[in-house]
Amino acid sequence: MNRIEEIYWEAKSDKWFQGFAVFCRVALAASFLPAGYVKIMGERFASGLPSNNPLGHYFDALHLTGYYYTFIGIIQIITAVLLLIPRTSLLGALMYFPVILNICVLTYATRFDGTRLVTMMVLASLFLLTWNYDRLKPVLLLKQPGTDPPILKKPLGKRLRFIFFGSCIAVLALIIVGTFYLYEIVPGNSEEECRNQCTGSKNPAACKIFCDCIYSQGKPLNECLARYNKAKRINRSN
Repeated sequence: MNRIEEIYWEAKSDKWFQGFAVFCRVALAASFLPAGYVKIMGERFASGLPSNNPLGHYFDALHLTGYYYTFIGIIQIITAVLLLIPRTSLLGALMYFPVILNICVLTYATRFDGTRLVTMMVLASLFLLTWNYDRLKPVLLLKQPGTDPPILKKPLGKRLRFIFFGSCIAVLALIIVGTFYLYEIVPGNSEEECRNQCTGSKNPAACKIFCDCIYSQGKPLNECLARYNKAKRINRSN
């Protein structure tokens, strides 16, 4: 084994890492169970999100797709159940990752406020896939280890916990701070939220034009961003 695999096996035998893996499985399953149930019942997902919101446009269209909408809900429920069962957790993680990755790209594309949480869910999903590396090796056609238990030459002990969980805290902080400064303007989850950001904006008039474009006129996000940038340029020239 190389050093990376030695560290991997050390983590697999550590109760803290085992508990974290269980936490990730339960948390990810809990995120899909209500989302899937809403779709199976035929209700609009995120009903509190206005239709004129960029992501609200998407949810309205998705809600009108008939049995495809129900199919998505069934897949989410199945994925959640598979994650909760230890023997099928790997299959659940494999099903979960492409779905949550798609959702993550969608939230960033529409500048949704929930990008932080969804990004964390993507990372948790990646952790579960890494946690099941030993079970994925046959699928990835990688060289298989022997049947004897691995012998760790230089165990890291408590340092491994400190490095990993310290890195997790640092990454979470980076996501929270980074996404806060990622966009100059966002539609928010409501018209009120959108207009509230205009108070502290460097271009309040342009900000109001953006919010009117989103919520009063129901225009696409790209068009509203173009109007916002145009209004900024006009204000600078004046």
